[in-house]
Amino acid sequence: MKLVCSQSELSSSLQLVSRAVASRPTHPVLANVLLTADAGTGSISLTGFDLNLGIQTSIPATVTTSGEITLPARLFGEIVSRLSSDSPITLSCAPDSEQVELTSQSGSFQMRGMPAEDFPDLPLEQSGNPIRLQADALVKGLRATLFASSGDEAKQLLTGVHLQLHGNTLECAATDGHRLAVLQLENAAASKGADQASTDRQGMDGQGLDGQAVDQETAAQDEEPFAVTVPARSLRELERLLSARHSSEPLSLFSDRGQVVVHWADQLLTSRTLDGIYPNYRQLIPASFTRRIVVERRPLLAALERVAVLADQQNNVVKISVEAELGKLLIQADGGDVGSGSEAVAAEISGDDLQIAFNVRYLLDGLKAMTGDQLAMSCNAPTTPVVLTPIDESRFTYLVMPVQVRQ
Repeated sequence: MKLVCSQSELSSSLQLVSRAVASRPTHPVLANVLLTADAGTGSISLTGFDLNLGIQTSIPATVTTSGEITLPARLFGEIVSRLSSDSPITLSCAPDSEQVELTSQSGSFQMRGMPAEDFPDLPLEQSGNPIRLQADALVKGLRATLFASSGDEAKQLLTGVHLQLHGNTLECAATDGHRLAVLQLENAAASKGADQASTDRQGMDGQGLDGQAVDQETAAQDEEPFAVTVPARSLRELERLLSARHSSEPLSLFSDRGQVVVHWADQLLTSRTLDGIYPNYRQLIPASFTRRIVVERRPLLAALERVAVLADQQNNVVKISVEAELGKLLIQADGGDVGSGSEAVAAEISGDDLQIAFNVRYLLDGLKAMTGDQLAMSCNAPTTPVVLTPIDESRFTYLVMPVQVRQ
């Protein structure tokens, strides 16, 4: 194998695929990246795979001799990143050898790799019609929901984001059992051919936020649209990959046999999916509310961030008093022996006064995920869910469960 490529392109590609390299590999080859040089296409591909998440990308190169080998991801990446971007890099490896020589204008380095045959194959089965999605729509959906997924591996399904396609509308949803973020994106599908892999179904086998079973009679009679739940870790890498490059080219998503494959431009990501029926989160959103508060998002966010300094000293709890007659929200935090604080924010209030408490981190996460200037807070009682919705973005819903505080 022999090739010449750009230092900057090789370095950035190594950084990308190294995110899928196992930090604690169960086999030595999983600490490597697979490098494949193809003289026919004039390109090299780089692959990282930890058996759950796989990332593959390709860059143009002058390939004299085709070949493939795996190289230590960390060592390879650190060497390449420190080389001058003004000089191209030459990689060469003799036939039947595991010794690779890397040469640039400033010097040369030798690395010992492992045979490409030892590297596990990516699950790249791409059968059937792909789901064709607009990349920018998917990025928007992931940014609005990823933060609400659970970090507790014991909750399994809740550690992912649920993606559903209804016609041309993509719905992204995530919950950790205490909060729920849902965003609907119209015209997210790039073509209608993808929908044929699934039939319309208006309902899911229902479960609550914590996974308790609910009435399934209606769900059993309907058929399900295309739906898949993907681990949040994989989707964070996908969001990073899609955000790094601006392109109008749609992506192709394949899902089969517990795997999802996303192909976009010259990059590919593969991930396992989470098995099981995702909770029926729609039934958790109250049908009506007795109170509605309209407030400016940025002033509310700033006030909560200031009060959160004291809330962090105790248990992250902030109390919000809804004062309808005065037209304001009073935000309070008690830091115990450290001190206490309060902030007032103007609001348009419909309904009676109310005192309610929240984990301030949940509120801050939701407000940061929104983009509008104003939002509506809808609620019924101190112990029932509160729904936050941007005034100019009715397709985004953020539900937060209050915290019960002893008086």
